[in-house]
Amino acid sequence: MSLPPRTPGLHHVSVITGSSAATLRFYTEIFGLKLVKLTVNYDDPFMYHLYFGDERGTPGTLLTCFPAERGQEGRVGRPQPTATALSVPRGSLDYWADRLAREGVDVTRGERFGESLLAFDDGEGQPLELVGIETSERGWGNENVPREHAIRGLYGVTLASASPFQTASVLDALGFDLVGQEGVRVRYRVPGTHGAVVDVLDTELPFGREGIGTVHHVAFRLPDEEALEAWRVLLVEDGLEPTYVKDRTYFRSVYVREPGGVLVELATDGPGFAIDEPVGSLGETLQLPGWLEADREMIGEQLPPLERADEHADEG
Repeated sequence: MSLPPRTPGLHHVSVITGSSAATLRFYTEIFGLKLVKLTVNYDDPFMYHLYFGDERGTPGTLLTCFPAERGQEGRVGRPQPTATALSVPRGSLDYWADRLAREGVDVTRGERFGESLLAFDDGEGQPLELVGIETSERGWGNENVPREHAIRGLYGVTLASASPFQTASVLDALGFDLVGQEGVRVRYRVPGTHGAVVDVLDTELPFGREGIGTVHHVAFRLPDEEALEAWRVLLVEDGLEPTYVKDRTYFRSVYVREPGGVLVELATDGPGFAIDEPVGSLGETLQLPGWLEADREMIGEQLPPLERADEHADEG
């Protein structure tokens, strides 16, 4: 049987944070990302789901957050994604090291597979990395971060699998190629620049616990619903237990816990974030799926206040 289409890389990474206000401030004011969708967790509508990315919410630039205001602190370990990496221009790492230090963020410099990086957390224990890459792509800047230093998108993720060999087989089926190993870190890559890297740790870390400061799931891109359905059939035939196809308004998706224990999502590129508000107004108002509209007032009263700082795209 032929495999369904290969993935071009990561669609998004979804993490669990604590304070909604602190989350919004860190990812927009400090990181300079755009809030491209202000909505709720469809499985828990009294919790925000905040999507951050470039000005259009392009798949491969998206980092999404579930702020668990009264949640418990998590513990990073297996089987979980352990860190999310985003890409910046190679010459901008000094800018980011200084910027983060001014914000009181402890930064560790490092190098991996010949690329320089900064490692730190978001103030609530969420492990993050900025990787310097060679790029001619223009970033999306705002009043906080100038375009020339702006984050370009997702770089990749690190996975702590309970069975690295089985996780590797899933990555191979998705279209990732083994490209190298440094110590216990094994690197897989697809062509492209956004979300093209997955590192698998070939070591037995302690078991993790889901909560604030951990990654909830990693989503891989698929072109359309036909490809998504084909992948779902294949997952069932392989003895896994994927969900049915879920309508996430801005994409369709299937969730499955791969044999190494990491929760992954397969998500379509479309229809995109401009389906319910114009590109120029993305993230400005609370958007709810149709089936929750009747409860908008009740939901709004239960959600914590969320003040957005004005954002101005830097066209220079």
